[in-house]
Amino acid sequence: MTIAYFVTHPEVVVDLGTPVPQWHLSDKGIHRMRTFASLADLAKLSAIWASTETKAIEAAGILAGHFGLPVGIHHALHENDRSATGFIPPPEFEEMADAFFARPEESVRGWERAVDAQNRVAAAVDDILQGFLGDSIAFVAHGGVGTLLLCKYLMRPISRYMDQPFQGHFWAFEVATRRVIHPWRSIAPR
Repeated sequence: MTIAYFVTHPEVVVDLGTPVPQWHLSDKGIHRMRTFASLADLAKLSAIWASTETKAIEAAGILAGHFGLPVGIHHALHENDRSATGFIPPPEFEEMADAFFARPEESVRGWERAVDAQNRVAAAVDDILQGFLGDSIAFVAHGGVGTLLLCKYLMRPISRYMDQPFQGHFWAFEVATRRVIHPWRSIAPR
């Protein structure tokens, strides 16, 4: 059975002077990602793909370094487009994220619609898997689109109920059938 892991980047350095897609992993995020890379479950990892965002590329690079693999980059694995609002402080962001998931057919304050982000990430994963012949593969990206893809593969409506509890989680699915093997699990203790 060929397995795919959808991995979200762990903790980042919040830098209000830098666009969010260019934020870097924090020391804590780097440590958690290194711990994850050493998991026995990933021993047969044979390909790693990331979104174009710095934090995802850095997280994928830690996995790649551990397994001696290159990192493929796919532009459509990025987080839901929130450029209309830019950085929003945590309490307000949580309200916006709730609305994003609760009203998937609407653009909340200019954000990409959840249904569009779901279709985009599913198409990106399909595109990458079309030519994949290895034992297992990791997609290193973001929690919002990871949750949208998880909902799709579980054949459930888009819901924040399925969201990761905090940054730095992964879920797994069988490549041939897209059957979810397990939902979100933490990459490492916080």
